[in-house]
Amino acid sequence: MDLQQQVLRTDVSGMPLEWIGYQEAVRLIALDQVSYSLGRTLYRIRGGINAVTGERSSIEVNAIIASWGHHPHAHLFASGYTPPLSNKALFRRDQSLCLYCGIPFPNFMLSRDHVKPFSQGGKDTWANVVTACKRCNNHKAGRTPEQAGLQLLAIPFTPTHAEYIYLQGRRILADQMEFLLAHFPRNSVLRKRVEQGQELLA
Repeated sequence: MDLQQQVLRTDVSGMPLEWIGYQEAVRLIALDQVSYSLGRTLYRIRGGINAVTGERSSIEVNAIIASWGHHPHAHLFASGYTPPLSNKALFRRDQSLCLYCGIPFPNFMLSRDHVKPFSQGGKDTWANVVTACKRCNNHKAGRTPEQAGLQLLAIPFTPTHAEYIYLQGRRILADQMEFLLAHFPRNSVLRKRVEQGQELLA
């Protein structure tokens, strides 16, 4: 039993909310806050022995659990919602590739580059940032790619809420991925990447 495997928590309508550990999942189940579960059984946690029946309690935790109630900010997940920007999610969006030289790097060798630099009025938004190796970022400095003689290999985009949940995941299981994909836009770059098997779910 891999206790590091994450559980996908949704609301009762099936809106993906977050990744949680098995302890939080067990807590929700024990407090009767889970409406339904989907996917394979990840954990079977055994508890104490009932003094009356002599039976030992156990709780099964599935790959996806839907908790009662709706997300308090569900209205933000409509078309105008913008997920918070983080380097971890950005590097995952860009597959840990430098979008200038096209070479993959470990995350510690990557940086967040602003396509239109701050000095020229650029903003720190998903649509204006790309993953860049430190060498390319230093070369580009406070210039646009054109001014620095660099070619941008992909157009930066803002992930939807479901795509952001995907970007935050570790070792996403097949049933969790299938569930998340159902919430991706039809023309999603990430959807195409996953469906074409271009990225390992790790």
